[in-house]
Amino acid sequence: MEYHRITNIEDPYFKQMHQLMQQVFPPEEVLEFNFWKEPLEDTGIRVFVAVKNSKVVGATEYRYYEDFNVAMTDFTIIGKDGLGVGTFLAQKRLADLNTLAFANGKRLHGIFAEIYDPYKVEQYEFGGIKSMNPYVRREVLSHLGYKRLDFPYVHPSWRNDGEAVSGLDLCFLLIDQREEKLNSNLIIQFLKRYYSVLSNKPKHWKEMIKNLEKEKSIALLPI
Repeated sequence: MEYHRITNIEDPYFKQMHQLMQQVFPPEEVLEFNFWKEPLEDTGIRVFVAVKNSKVVGATEYRYYEDFNVAMTDFTIIGKDGLGVGTFLAQKRLADLNTLAFANGKRLHGIFAEIYDPYKVEQYEFGGIKSMNPYVRREVLSHLGYKRLDFPYVHPSWRNDGEAVSGLDLCFLLIDQREEKLNSNLIIQFLKRYYSVLSNKPKHWKEMIKNLEKEKSIALLPI
């Protein structure tokens, strides 16, 4: 299996990846095809696909923030069960992030990730791929060491229509597992930076940020 980075919308593997995204994610979670041009050319956004026999069988997008020394996994897609795609992507991604942190003179602090709450989004089929089922994905994240940040989470729709997307938890993988809380200011600054590309922030998202500003830290709980 090949770990191939996509940096151009003309990359032949990008069309396959985008089709895969449309199969497994709800519409409000998928950026339109042409809107990917700038993100793919952004050196800070790392989009990789798992390629087997010239076919995209998985994909992941993530980014590393040097000033925060944290990463964000935007998404992970397993396009076919039984190939070990999830393990392959997780290992390659972590190795890449550790390299980026080392080049920044630091040891990676941790990785953010959003995960659906299966009790709220059971209606999503996720392309019929069992590995993408929210119950399975939460258990996988738990095994990897991710924990749920203890606050009601919403995020702005990627359609930039001012709607709030709910039914998810914001999670964090601490490289140092001894900590049980995360500084709320780190969460706030990260979320503001991450969603700065969306100009139309929903009311519920703004209220969530205000509530976080009242807290010094947020507990990390089991998923």
